[in-house]
Amino acid sequence: MGVNEGEEEEEVGVGMDDKAKRMRDLLSSYYSSDQQSNSTVNNGSSRFATLDTINTTAFDVEQYMNLLVQKSNLEDLLQRHVEMAAEIKNLDTDLQMLVYENYNKFVSATDTIKRMKNNIVGMETNMEQLLEKIMSVQSKSDGVNTSLFEKREHIEKLHRTRNLLRKVQFIYDLPARLAKCIKSEAYADAVKYYTGAMPIFKAYGDSSFEDCKRASEEAIVVITTNLQAKVFSDSESIQARAEAVMLLKQLNFPVDNLKVQLFEKLEQFLVDLHLESKEIPHSSADQENLTESATSAAHEASIREFSEAVRAYRVIFHDSEQQLSILAQNLPKMHFEATQQHIKKQLASSDLVAMLRIIWTDVLLMDGVLPEAGLRDFTMEAAHVAVKQYVASRFSHLLLDISGTVVKVGNEMEGGEEENSLHATLEASKKAVVQGSMDVLQDFRQLLDENLELLSKLRDFVIDWVQEGFQDFFRKLNDHFLLLSGKKHPAGQDLSFREGLQGDKLFPGLVLVLSQLSVFVEQNAVPRITEEIAASFSAGGSRGYENGPAFVPAEICRTFKAASETFLQHYINMRTQKISVVLNKRFTTPNWVKHKEPREVHMFVDLLLQELDSIVKEVKNILPEGLQRKHRRTDSTGSTTSSRSNPLRDDRMLRSNTQKARSQLLESHLAKLFKQKMEIFTKVEHTQESVITTIVKLCLKSLQEFVRLQTFNRSGFQQIQLDIHFLKTTLKDIADDEAAVDFLLDEVIVAAAERCLDPIPLEPSILDRLTQAKLAKTREQSPTP
Repeated sequence: MGVNEGEEEEEVGVGMDDKAKRMRDLLSSYYSSDQQSNSTVNNGSSRFATLDTINTTAFDVEQYMNLLVQKSNLEDLLQRHVEMAAEIKNLDTDLQMLVYENYNKFVSATDTIKRMKNNIVGMETNMEQLLEKIMSVQSKSDGVNTSLFEKREHIEKLHRTRNLLRKVQFIYDLPARLAKCIKSEAYADAVKYYTGAMPIFKAYGDSSFEDCKRASEEAIVVITTNLQAKVFSDSESIQARAEAVMLLKQLNFPVDNLKVQLFEKLEQFLVDLHLESKEIPHSSADQENLTESATSAAHEASIREFSEAVRAYRVIFHDSEQQLSILAQNLPKMHFEATQQHIKKQLASSDLVAMLRIIWTDVLLMDGVLPEAGLRDFTMEAAHVAVKQYVASRFSHLLLDISGTVVKVGNEMEGGEEENSLHATLEASKKAVVQGSMDVLQDFRQLLDENLELLSKLRDFVIDWVQEGFQDFFRKLNDHFLLLSGKKHPAGQDLSFREGLQGDKLFPGLVLVLSQLSVFVEQNAVPRITEEIAASFSAGGSRGYENGPAFVPAEICRTFKAASETFLQHYINMRTQKISVVLNKRFTTPNWVKHKEPREVHMFVDLLLQELDSIVKEVKNILPEGLQRKHRRTDSTGSTTSSRSNPLRDDRMLRSNTQKARSQLLESHLAKLFKQKMEIFTKVEHTQESVITTIVKLCLKSLQEFVRLQTFNRSGFQQIQLDIHFLKTTLKDIADDEAAVDFLLDEVIVAAAERCLDPIPLEPSILDRLTQAKLAKTREQSPTP
């Protein structure tokens, strides 16, 4: 019995579990359709189950309990027990509510079915009665149709005949109707009448209605002509002209040809407008304010007329936006082409602003008529190019003005006006650089100050262009200075800057002017221009910080400082080379071995002094005086004492024995080892004294080298001694460093003695007598005023 009772209890428990599981599956499948797909996934991956599988249909109690025991401690298990008990209680409550709701729905559905069953009783009888009534109405309607059939056919036949007669009458009356329409200009009615008669004319126009057709076509020709005239008439309204085009289309007139003709008329209008606008800058600059206002008013009236014509064309031909856009863009394009032609000539900024104002006004007016053309953006791009070209043109003209002023030096010096022109040209060139730059900045400042939308949007670009322009201007100015000085060969566009020079001759005075002008640019022009740029052209700018500043005055100053030193050294080289030619001719022409006894100072000394005198005048005309006092022999220390010139050597040179003279040379070389060396060539400064002294030193050094290349007899050596003695007397008033000059002159004597076969000098008394005679002769030939 115990065993049977246990087995019955197990069967009851299994039955209850199966029932609960089946109930849970049914509720889950009804209210949660996603659970089925989740259960399938969970069955496929049961070995990866987690604690969340308790809410799925594939829930495994043993696996869940094992996982829970493994992951949780005793406190977590107790907490989980409390939570699950609360959840079970909530689920039981929800299940109970769900059963109640479903029961109510079943009761309501049962009541509805009962009411429908009661209401459908008797419906079949009513439907049979309705069918009988419909059949009765249909039989009576057939009777009426049968009785009235013949009369209805007769009436319809009469109506067709009447319509046909009316059409025939309309065809016969059509020419008269068209004539009345032409007289009253009711072209829309005329076209309507004629198009209505076209089917009849196509069918019977060659037989019954031939005369009517001919007369109607003649009237239509007149109407077509009048409509074309109306389309081309500017006095007609836009709507009237558009209506005329529509009527011509209805008459199968080739409107495309008409469209082409109208567009050609617009193009011609634009060409005439462009020719008229070319005169606006000239009138604004040359005529009175009244004439200027009249010209502007006439241009405004013309552009308004053109805009109205474009508006009419657009209304008449709806598919013409693209064609009109291209035409409208030609308006600012032709304006800017004329503007660029004026810019190539020297155009004032006020004239440029006036032209841009007119262009912008025209563009705004046309943009209101045809916004699809994008004239604002197109004009901004064109203005960007034009203003940039204007800025570059102003710098180009400034460069030409300065170059032209400097080039005048060469032409005037070739005309024999060198002494008077150098200083004037230098001052004129300085003024051209500073005043020209200030005028350019004033023009650019006017562009920025104008209250014009077109220029306001270009403000940052103008600032960058001005700064970049000055940087490039000074670079080109330095290149042109190098070109004019002969330090750079012309290439391409630089050829035009040397056309102003007469011939290929290069004048040293021009190089000296360029040197001093470079100093002026470095010390005066660049700082002043920098101040003006900082005051008016520093705010804004479209360049990014990573690109650095566009205008770098320090770089310009370094460039012109190096250029000034290069030009000054080039001038010294040119002058010394010219004197070297005289010296070369002097020492290579005679036969020094057979030279006669000297009787006077040689004429080459006069040529040398003349060259030095012209150099002194030239330098004093351009360069400023220095602050240092002359370096006289009395001011010198041992460093200014010649290593080869001393009283002991002078005494020995008086000896008549050649062997003793050569012994004296040996002693001079030995004495040189114990003397302090003199610094002959120092850095050249931009002063009169420094340049003149450097040239004299170089000439004397060249003289020494030419002497060392010759072989002299006693008379030749004495001639050299006499010439040098005279130069020592005269050069003290020319050169600043008297000690260095004396040293170099002594070196020439020593070099001549070294190259002499019999170095016996002249007596000092003879030297003085011949020197005084030369000085007296010189004073007689050029008396002082």
